[in-house]
Amino acid sequence: MAKPKYKRILLKISGEVLMGSEPFGIDLKTVGRMADEVIACADAGAEVALVIGGGNIFRGLAGAAKGMDRVSADHMGIMATVMNGLAMQGVLNSKGVDARMLSAIAMPSVCETYSAAKGIHHLEKGRVVICAAGTGLPFFTTDTGAALRAAELKCDALLKGTSVDGVYSADPKKDPKAKRFDKITFNNILAKDLRIMDPAAIALARDNGIPVVVFSIREAGNVEQVLKGSGQFTLVTKD
Repeated sequence: MAKPKYKRILLKISGEVLMGSEPFGIDLKTVGRMADEVIACADAGAEVALVIGGGNIFRGLAGAAKGMDRVSADHMGIMATVMNGLAMQGVLNSKGVDARMLSAIAMPSVCETYSAAKGIHHLEKGRVVICAAGTGLPFFTTDTGAALRAAELKCDALLKGTSVDGVYSADPKKDPKAKRFDKITFNNILAKDLRIMDPAAIALARDNGIPVVVFSIREAGNVEQVLKGSGQFTLVTKD
């Protein structure tokens, strides 16, 4: 593989991706494929941190919409990200990769508690860092957690793996005339209200000068392609 374009990355994976072809939950075969993508990036010389959503198990907003208290629903979603993180850590470890999960909510019998200093230490030692439990707070998405961790861990880029191959002017699954962007600014995304990430995450990445690379993670090998600056993706920057 060619030299990576980014030395240290934060890879954001949606929880839904881990379902594979299943209607819900964790498909370990898919987790294995995701782990192989992470390993390929690490083998190429990149330092890799991960944030994994929890929507395959529970989504706080959906629970709140059905009448649950939003704070309780979001805490359930936070716990779902911990379950996904444990699955990824276990699979990476089984493949011979030293992976450490750090949780924003202290649970010492399960994993280390997150701190930026710990995360950077593990990355510098060549370990894969899995940042679990989002920000540890309700009302914030894992996208915001990913942007926050990318800033704290001094990442060169935030790679946002989605179900589409970039940023579009509208949902390409609903609008066949939707325009795809090769490059777009954070301010244009906010002005056009393009919901690739929530506005707080976009503003956080913008204000900290962290480029966001939006690409499809559904196809094997795409993470490697994006890491070396090739393949199909949209680059989101300040200018």
